[in-house]
Amino acid sequence: MKNYIIKRLLLGVMVLLGVIVVTFFLARVIPSNPAAQWVGPRATQEQIDAATIELGLDKPLVVQFGKYLQGVSQGDLGKSLRTKLPVAKELASYLPPTVELIIFSTFLAIIIGIPLGLNSAKKKDQALDHFCRFFSVGAVSLPTFWVALFLQLIFYRWLGWLPLGGQMETKLKLLYSIPSRTGFLLLDSIISGNWVVAQDVFKHMILPSVTIALYPIGLVARMTRSALLEILSEDYIKAARSYGIKERIVLWNYALKNSLGTTMTVLALSIGYTLVNTFLVEAIFSWPGLGSYTAAAVVALDYPAIIGVTLVSAFSYIMLNLTADIIIALDPRVRV
Repeated sequence: MKNYIIKRLLLGVMVLLGVIVVTFFLARVIPSNPAAQWVGPRATQEQIDAATIELGLDKPLVVQFGKYLQGVSQGDLGKSLRTKLPVAKELASYLPPTVELIIFSTFLAIIIGIPLGLNSAKKKDQALDHFCRFFSVGAVSLPTFWVALFLQLIFYRWLGWLPLGGQMETKLKLLYSIPSRTGFLLLDSIISGNWVVAQDVFKHMILPSVTIALYPIGLVARMTRSALLEILSEDYIKAARSYGIKERIVLWNYALKNSLGTTMTVLALSIGYTLVNTFLVEAIFSWPGLGSYTAAAVVALDYPAIIGVTLVSAFSYIMLNLTADIIIALDPRVRV
């Protein structure tokens, strides 16, 4: 198991290095003038030349890449051309709101997708199975932006139950000061005992989280159903039923346990997809997360910020893929 994890880590490092190489040189190939962006739109040629030297853009690409790689190894992703602040520091402030949505949506995918797939397999070719399959395919197929706008129309415009967007009401921002201990607003408000803000933040999280969770819910339900249909035909399941063991125990303790490897693998990889999928959702719901930061960086052609977001996304995919591999390897048959 130790050697297996080491091999996967080395493979992940190679993939991350490849992503760094590709993103770095693509940023240099695309026509732009980072030095001019650094000094501003009304800068003189002398100021642009000075900024070129300051940013190290006058050196050969190989030297620039070596310096950048050294900085990345130390956690330095460069400075934003738009804000002049370290990219790593900005990502650290914008990432927690996005992670909050991902955690909530993953929780929804688990508590909804797994029971949905289990009951679908249990009632194969019956009405419940047809409904679950229809829902799963629809959840995976529906465009994210359409789902977001549809939910806003129903729960904000027609019913008035949930807010349109944002992370919390403006008046609460003026009335309450929440100490930033973890960076997660919901968790910080709970820790500080401010239940008014916690309730408001939770209400603002519901619509974007449900929008993001729809895809992994459908995926988890489909994979759970497929894995269970194969497992339920195994001899040990038939033997358990013949011994008179309750169907609930057979399904949840025996069958589901052996199908979780496949389900957790798909779920782990879908979390990586969800991280990127939040960008559009955050724009629709005005959520102050990584998506908003990325959109502003793309509009301003802020390449250090764009590369930083790309590296964070790639690193997340690699770690989630490693987690999925470890989960699968917990089965002795896979290790053999």
